[in-house]
Amino acid sequence: MEDCQLPTTKIFRQSQSNVFLIIFLYIREIVHYEFVPTGQTVNQIYYLEGLERLCEKVRWKRPEIFANSWILHHDNAPAHTALSVREFLATKQITVLEHPAYSPDLAPSNFFLFPKIKEILKGRHFDDIDDISNSTMGALKVIPQNQFQNHFERWTRLWHRFIASQGEYFNPLKPE
Repeated sequence: MEDCQLPTTKIFRQSQSNVFLIIFLYIREIVHYEFVPTGQTVNQIYYLEGLERLCEKVRWKRPEIFANSWILHHDNAPAHTALSVREFLATKQITVLEHPAYSPDLAPSNFFLFPKIKEILKGRHFDDIDDISNSTMGALKVIPQNQFQNHFERWTRLWHRFIASQGEYFNPLKPE
């Protein structure tokens, strides 16, 4: 697949401070991110608003994707699978790559992005939520572009393994 146009989303919890990050990745970079305001629940309304912001970012940052149909991969969280979200994606002609149930190992943020952030921030102590947010963004900015490309290639290989396994469990950490 040329340019695997597949943003993903994941909510990230760091420390005991309950800082949540919603992030959409592209093969080469982070397209959109936002920290969820303290006390905000990520429900279908909030997620739908985030998707609208994502569409605007894609239109601005990646007009070649926006002009064509693109594919979104997110997990099966209730906010992601709500009828209003599915209708919104259909009206925008955004195809959703269905995420298999009980397969967190196929979520790129679980095997690439968040472990990378944790590796960079390991051993750090944070003064407050702003410090956590700023440190997290700093960690994201130091991840080289080629690692995003490598991550998408690995993600594609994991999907091929998943398909070959006919949905049976396999260890994603075990060499192919």
